[in-house]
Amino acid sequence: MQYGACNLGIVPIRLEPADTSEMVTQALFGDFFKVLEQRKKWSRIRFAFDNYEGWIDNKQYLEIEESDYNRLSESEINISKDLIQYVSDLDNSLYPIPLGSDLNCLSLTKQKYEGQRITEKSDKSNIIDTSFLYLNTPYLWGGKSPFGIDCSGFTQMVYKLNGYHLLRDASQQATQGVALSFIEESEPGDLAFFDNAEGNIIHVGIIMKDNYIIHAHGKVRIDRLDHSGIYNIDKKMHTHRLRVIKKII
Repeated sequence: MQYGACNLGIVPIRLEPADTSEMVTQALFGDFFKVLEQRKKWSRIRFAFDNYEGWIDNKQYLEIEESDYNRLSESEINISKDLIQYVSDLDNSLYPIPLGSDLNCLSLTKQKYEGQRITEKSDKSNIIDTSFLYLNTPYLWGGKSPFGIDCSGFTQMVYKLNGYHLLRDASQQATQGVALSFIEESEPGDLAFFDNAEGNIIHVGIIMKDNYIIHAHGKVRIDRLDHSGIYNIDKKMHTHRLRVIKKII
């Protein structure tokens, strides 16, 4: 088994080993993973954080030892807090990294970071404030950064910044936590999931107070939430059908 860590700011992870293939997620600086299969130009990886799999360009990650992987897996929270910041290497070259980058691998990349950090798990009451950091971020399928994000990438990153582990896709996240019977039982920071006509979970957002929801749809935006689903304030219509509300513990 081989292991790797992302030593660049934002790297696309593909469905198939080709630059033209669909981007299914992104690796942010410091994300580390197992290498399941290695080819001449591409490697199929499985992230330690959420067990998500995909293909990464071999030029866009650093090979690490199994002992490094195990150490990183057991490390305390150490995440970049600035919307955009830089790490610098020994010759003072700068590498931009986004909000939510894992800084535990700096000893492996031999780089320095001088920005703000998150070093402890937060109370769930902080989740809404954190979600505002991504407000107006454009929607990007597979995105996980303030420069482009999808609905489940948004919820995963907001929860990550508060010390919680969510899986990558909305349908996967819907398997976590405790289901609530009514919107009235929910609290700010709980997750609302939405399905399509076939009953498949296709969307997720973060519940706010007073029947509002913040979610990624075109951009990270705030809309109304009722028993039917999401009511888009601009379009004056429902855009998503409510399936279930979950409290992540």
